[in-house]
Amino acid sequence: MPRRGRGFWFSLAIDVLWPVVVLFVRLKVRGKHHVPGNGGVILAFNHLSNADTVAAVVFALMSHRVPRVLAKASLWRIPVFGRVMRSGGHIPVERGTVKASEALRPAVEALREGKCVMVFPEGTFTNDPENWPMKGKSGVARMALESRVPVIPVAAWGTQDLLPRGTILPRLLPRKKVEVVAGAPVDLSDLYDLELTAEVLGEATARVMDAITTMLSGIRSAQAGSQKT
Repeated sequence: MPRRGRGFWFSLAIDVLWPVVVLFVRLKVRGKHHVPGNGGVILAFNHLSNADTVAAVVFALMSHRVPRVLAKASLWRIPVFGRVMRSGGHIPVERGTVKASEALRPAVEALREGKCVMVFPEGTFTNDPENWPMKGKSGVARMALESRVPVIPVAAWGTQDLLPRGTILPRLLPRKKVEVVAGAPVDLSDLYDLELTAEVLGEATARVMDAITTMLSGIRSAQAGSQKT
């Protein structure tokens, strides 16, 4: 796993959590080859649980990239956790204010500098009763179209069992199965030279969310098939 660029506190958090993941999670990762080894890239995930961030960071590191997480700014104000976020060079988003759009500027700059930026386009946990992705917010589209870097759709499944919404402590036993699968980059090239209107951003966002949903459907279908045999 890459260590350069992780920062002391972020690196320490990874070193503490990694043995927990290895010992208590049956983790299956596929599609790492879709993540470029260098250059700017956006990893776009579905959102089921607070455990998603850990699963997403593990996926990025296993893909030999150090992620910069786009996350709500309130996390930076939590003791210790704030140090981890600042140390890792993560990107705060001020939710519910005009500053939310301004938060994309450092994200686009990071992408242009060749960084890997990790984002949950839904902005919050899905409220779909069957845990399918919701309509995404336009931030991921704006970041992608302004930076013109690849957007890799990634789906995670099983994190909702590891750390159900509304709980603080993970349910480590029995060991939970978590699967993370990435797909090919979402093709947005035909939108690059267009004005970033609401329609264009909506189209790009829909393509990203459709790709994530397709990846998630593959995981769930495969698991359902294995349970029948």
